[in-house]
Amino acid sequence: MQRPFLETAIEYLKGVGPTRADLLKKELSIFTLRDLLYQYPYRYIDKTQFHKIRDLREDSGAVQVRGILRRLTTAGEGRKRRLMGTLRDDSGAIELVWFSGIHWIEKSLVVGKEYVVYGRINHFNHKLNIAHPEIEAVSLSNTKQAATFAPVYPSTEKLNTKGLDAKFRRRLIKALFEKLSITHFEENLPDYIVQKLKFPAHFDALRQIHLPKSQQELISARNRLKFEELFFLQLRLLQLKLKRQRAIKGLPFPTIGDYFNGFFKEKLPFELTGAQKRVLKEIRRDLGSGIQMNRLLQGDVGSGKTIVGLMCMLMALDNGYQACLMAPTEILAQQHYISISEYLEGMDIKVGFLSGSVKGKKRKLVLEELASGEIKIIIGTHALLEEPVQFQQLGLAITDEQHRFGVAQRAKLWKKNAKYPPHILVMTATPIPRTLAMTLYGDLDVSVIDELPPGRKEIQTIHRTENHRMRVIGFMREQIALGRQVYVVYPLIEESAKLDLQNLEEGYEALSREFPIPDYQISIVHGRMKPADKDFEMQRFVNGTTQIMVATTVIEVGVNVPNASVMVIENTERFGLSQLHQLRGRVGRGAEQSYCLLMSSFKLSNESRQRIQTMVQTNNGFEIAEADLRLRGPGNIEGTQQSGILNLRLADLAKDGKILKTAREIASRILEDDPNLQRPEHQVIAKYLSKHAKQVKAWSRIS
Repeated sequence: MQRPFLETAIEYLKGVGPTRADLLKKELSIFTLRDLLYQYPYRYIDKTQFHKIRDLREDSGAVQVRGILRRLTTAGEGRKRRLMGTLRDDSGAIELVWFSGIHWIEKSLVVGKEYVVYGRINHFNHKLNIAHPEIEAVSLSNTKQAATFAPVYPSTEKLNTKGLDAKFRRRLIKALFEKLSITHFEENLPDYIVQKLKFPAHFDALRQIHLPKSQQELISARNRLKFEELFFLQLRLLQLKLKRQRAIKGLPFPTIGDYFNGFFKEKLPFELTGAQKRVLKEIRRDLGSGIQMNRLLQGDVGSGKTIVGLMCMLMALDNGYQACLMAPTEILAQQHYISISEYLEGMDIKVGFLSGSVKGKKRKLVLEELASGEIKIIIGTHALLEEPVQFQQLGLAITDEQHRFGVAQRAKLWKKNAKYPPHILVMTATPIPRTLAMTLYGDLDVSVIDELPPGRKEIQTIHRTENHRMRVIGFMREQIALGRQVYVVYPLIEESAKLDLQNLEEGYEALSREFPIPDYQISIVHGRMKPADKDFEMQRFVNGTTQIMVATTVIEVGVNVPNASVMVIENTERFGLSQLHQLRGRVGRGAEQSYCLLMSSFKLSNESRQRIQTMVQTNNGFEIAEADLRLRGPGNIEGTQQSGILNLRLADLAKDGKILKTAREIASRILEDDPNLQRPEHQVIAKYLSKHAKQVKAWSRIS
């Protein structure tokens, strides 16, 4: 059987050959013509206009000029050797300079010949120059093609020094398209979608993204190819969700009984918000459906996820099952254990606790009571995953801050039941932008608590630079005099030569001088302390023995001190937005007005300034997460790196939310009407999926 043309090895394309092919394989993983074709340009050079040399300025940026090469000389030796040329047009002259690939470049250039040169203007020794320009001899063909958007492809230094630069890649792509026609491609979208969204054909989109003739053509091609990426991703995730729902039966929870009703009527300490009620209805519907629940619960810091989790556990108890809640740190697990035990006081429900620090007879007793069913609710750390931990009948497993556990870790917990897996609820206080949630958690159901309890005062966030340090110290003293407590958070534990940061030890010493014993007590907590020492210091702050806690980001998740009303974050510019928001959420938990002071140096990058401005302007975690996605991109948002799903060639979740929403809606509609893709018009989708979409996994699957 003849191999498809696009699967031809790259060495057989004119201009490549075995040596260059080896480099392309090693440096860019380009093995076939298909690999070359589907590695898209990452930017375009506007070659629609030429500049006169006399008009060039230091701030001109990247420019295209045309002139005659008048001189070519080398200077320096060894690594400092450089090649210099002078390009002259009818208005003046500019110097061209190369520092690498000199031998190859020198051989390819001819003094006295006319060239088209493209590059960025630099200023050195009171002269303008262009370093490492793209340079091409003027010919009839490139004069005609000058008015185009020239693609620029990902490259490496090794490729550039061997002459396999952007210009070479453009030549390869042109050579490839001379051999290609629409017959080499199968359309992967039904005609009705292409027509409805006014897309070019798949082949035309590929040609236009590599060799666009206009800005409009480029936009149209990019929209088509972005839609494809997101559409097939969403389609596959939704298929996996349907498959899971059909394959995995859920434990039946038909009853809402005495535990839930008794708690709701007699123990609930406050009125639930509308958002909490809505989420409980969504979960109740899942638990009664006969299908295993796989739901993500998002809620900003302080939105009341814990009480929702507890009420879900009571539904499990009403139906004769046990429930567990797993947290990533001992402090957070202890906090959940204390608050849930207090909520359930007076009810006939035994709550257990299990972590690495529970040992000996105490541990043995917990394991026995869990296996016998005497313990109805167990709260703990990853210790719950261990082999000796057996339930009588686990009905609901809740994970808090689930991104802090690996997939394999979580899977151990879901296998604790022999017949059916438990229902799964994962909670996170890290707000996830809608576009990211639809991608990372496309095969899950997502609930959002987007409302804070009534009466909670908004945290006031203030930006201060180093010259306001004494004002900040004075404000801390005022707040402590009112009986409040203060967090001071640093990004580093010890001095670093690379990062000029005021570190935690120095900060602790400086604060000790401003807040001396015996009038003040200060706790210090960081990640390198022994767990017992860390817990001791945390406890001193929780009890009110210390007024100030100096810490690194270990306090980001897992300490609840309603009396703490001030959060001072040092070197704010070193933190990401989501992390800043999580830290701010440690205050504002009591009835008093709370404050977050963002300390930074006076000189800030534009991005740091934008981050700080966003924090000052809004307390809404979802708005902050959206801003973080725009500023830093999806790969950097906390907890998403492990997903592996963000290897998109072209689509950008920060910018392509509308395309993603359209892709998901169309994918969802197709699977509703034709779940097995059997209709004639959907055969192109089925065929494409069977060939190319197997690599899309249920990255976020939590059972």
